[in-house]
Amino acid sequence: MRLDTTYTVNTPEGIALQLSPAGPAPRLLAWLLDLLIRGLISTLLFAALAIFGKMGIGIALILAFLLEWFYPVYFELRHQGQTPGKKMLDIYVAQADASPITFSASLVRNLLRVVDFLPFLYGFGFASMLLNQRFQRLGDLAANTVVLHKTHPNGHSTTVDVEAIRPEVTLTLPEQQAIMLFAQRSHTLTSARLDELAQMTGTLVAQQPKPTHYLQGIARWITGGGRT
Repeated sequence: MRLDTTYTVNTPEGIALQLSPAGPAPRLLAWLLDLLIRGLISTLLFAALAIFGKMGIGIALILAFLLEWFYPVYFELRHQGQTPGKKMLDIYVAQADASPITFSASLVRNLLRVVDFLPFLYGFGFASMLLNQRFQRLGDLAANTVVLHKTHPNGHSTTVDVEAIRPEVTLTLPEQQAIMLFAQRSHTLTSARLDELAQMTGTLVAQQPKPTHYLQGIARWITGGGRT
């Protein structure tokens, strides 16, 4: 049983999603795990580049800076809102309406970590989480994001057994987000309704005998499944 406050979001399909925001404890553990991972990677970078002297150290500092600020952005966008630490704790970042996080939102919430960290050890961020029902830190409030517990209907993800499919056309970011949201909500809809919604993508599935399966395969490809 979770003590986190839940809230409901009504989807465009008329489905009421019950969402469970992650509280400070799992988020802290996820942050510590990610901090450990980043620390290990930074240590390896410095060890590998130190042999090149001052130039190597300079390059290592630049790479460590990029790692610190864009490590969470990369994973949140490419792995369904989950950094490795969040994945271990089974939580993920999404927009407040449960749609996949956008690039601008991920960038804002992570850049504002420096404000949440003040005056020390995420003091402002912790206070902010305790003062709102969705446990949003200041970065989340600015980006309209929330960290949620991941649910596993029927004990597994709807796209686990779906093979990744590379789309035949280039998809825009909004189109990718729409397909990801479709896949994430598949467990809440009937097969007939899923096919009906899939057909709304028009030419994307026009020649596909199984439009739902095709879109779920694209969703898996978007998250990195099957890519080389």
